[in-house]
Amino acid sequence: MKSIRNIAIIAHVDHGKTTLVDKIIQYCEIIDPRKQSGELILDNNDLERERGITILSKNVSVEYEGIKINILDTPGHADFGGEVERVLKMADGVLLLVDAFEGPMPQTRFVMGKALELGLKPIVVVNKVDKENCRPEDVQGDVFDLMFNLDATEDQLDFVTLFGSSKQSWMSYNHEIRTENISPLLDAVIKHIPEAPYNEGTAQMQITSLDYSKFQGRIAIGRLLRGDLNVNVDYSLCKSDGVTKKVRIKELFLFEGLGRKAVKTVRSGDLCAVVGLDDFDIGDTIADLENPEALPRIAVDEPTMSMLFTINNSPFFGKEGKFVTSRHLRDRLFKETEKNLALRVEETDTEDKFNVYGRGILHLSVLIETMRRELYELQVGKPQVLIKEIDGVKCEPIESLVIDTPEEYSGKIIELITQRKGLLKVMEPKGDVQHLEFEIPSRGIIGLRNNLLTVSAGNAVITHRFLSFEPYKGEIPTRNKGSLVSMVEGQALAYALDRLQDRGKFFVEPGDQVYKGQVLGEHTRENDLGVNVIKGKKLTNMRSSGADDAAKLAPKIVFSLEESMEYIKEDEYLEVTPENLRMRKIQYKL
Repeated sequence: MKSIRNIAIIAHVDHGKTTLVDKIIQYCEIIDPRKQSGELILDNNDLERERGITILSKNVSVEYEGIKINILDTPGHADFGGEVERVLKMADGVLLLVDAFEGPMPQTRFVMGKALELGLKPIVVVNKVDKENCRPEDVQGDVFDLMFNLDATEDQLDFVTLFGSSKQSWMSYNHEIRTENISPLLDAVIKHIPEAPYNEGTAQMQITSLDYSKFQGRIAIGRLLRGDLNVNVDYSLCKSDGVTKKVRIKELFLFEGLGRKAVKTVRSGDLCAVVGLDDFDIGDTIADLENPEALPRIAVDEPTMSMLFTINNSPFFGKEGKFVTSRHLRDRLFKETEKNLALRVEETDTEDKFNVYGRGILHLSVLIETMRRELYELQVGKPQVLIKEIDGVKCEPIESLVIDTPEEYSGKIIELITQRKGLLKVMEPKGDVQHLEFEIPSRGIIGLRNNLLTVSAGNAVITHRFLSFEPYKGEIPTRNKGSLVSMVEGQALAYALDRLQDRGKFFVEPGDQVYKGQVLGEHTRENDLGVNVIKGKKLTNMRSSGADDAAKLAPKIVFSLEESMEYIKEDEYLEVTPENLRMRKIQYKL
């Protein structure tokens, strides 16, 4: 029997986790043909590549000196926190990767806290030591302080630290001595991470993750904790309500390299994918048929935000997308819930509207952006925060918001966040940057990013994560400017836009097609204003010198998907098509 190590990688967004895993794969000679193009193997979803974040956790397996190492990739963003806890349940140790300049970040704290609670032993990797201004020794001290504050045990505090650069593929115990490759890291994993034990007895495996294939249906993924699993044998499936049902395993897969290998039997301690169970949920246990024993269930994080999804019924519907009906929308949303666990979909009284619940703006926007690329057309309403009643008290989600900004902008930022019921908890200098930590209601974060980037001239680095539900904090001021709304349908003209420039900022430019009720810009005042942007110049046969100077238009404002979602008001929809994002009034009366 081969010795096995199961290790989860924890890192903040953009600290180089995916690059490091890629280098381990290359070093262990599992070279992927795509690798020749210099692309990242792990972040193989287009959205992950563009944003530079890991959205879906993935499993990779490599073999080093005859020992199998299963590497579990965890998402670094708290919106995907639902993935994190389940991944850690499958590991025997963790690799904590921190940037040699930034040090441990708030999202890292969130995941690391969960890992230490589960009693996992850490190995610390201080990455990017080739960066200028880096401070590897200080960062090592920061990591120790972080673990101490998270109540780590003495054994966990006695961690090994490696320094290096994943990009240049070297690791060393001393940041001043550069080695040839990353073998010191793999040696440390084998030496310090406990071997996955082989537990004898009846089979016991908890389903911690799932996948979906149109050929095989739903696939259960997890770690076998005890005994062996065999193909074509009957087992019990222990469900959440105490019910057990008989199931038969049709196919078993082990992770090998980047793919999966079909096998007849799996030993305890290894990770595997099981095909053949139809009706299962995360946290269910596959156990012995005769005397099934269920494992304690995993809590999946509750959603904190909801959005209304509906079909596109604007005057331009069906011109750009392929899937436009309510049936298409319904099927796609319910298909997403099969593998996106923190997402819930609820049908409303009208058949073309759905309430979608998620973990935050980023979580929901990734779904919308994916659907856009699959040629869906839809409309979404303004994100709403979920309000709960706990012991008769109205409660709302509170988040921890961390901002790193040049010092000269910190005063404006604190003022802006305090207006949104944020409480300043920590303020300390980090090099030439001011580090600010707040507790703020989730409602206050909607629409905040734009304002923060404006007051900090684009220099603020913003991260936030969910903390808990706390009593409602009262009203929060939101966008206070009205909209410029089109009164007519047609093509926007430079002459008309030029004449209206003193009324506000525009989101359209000459040549754009507009329709009645479309939000074309932001009014300078608080009320909405109907405008006509297709009105041309009346021509006469008289000439006058200088009267026909070209219109000098300010460039139009372009919003990203998340910015648009945060910008719209309660009485507006965001129309999402494969080619355009348009804001519009839900009901427009002149």
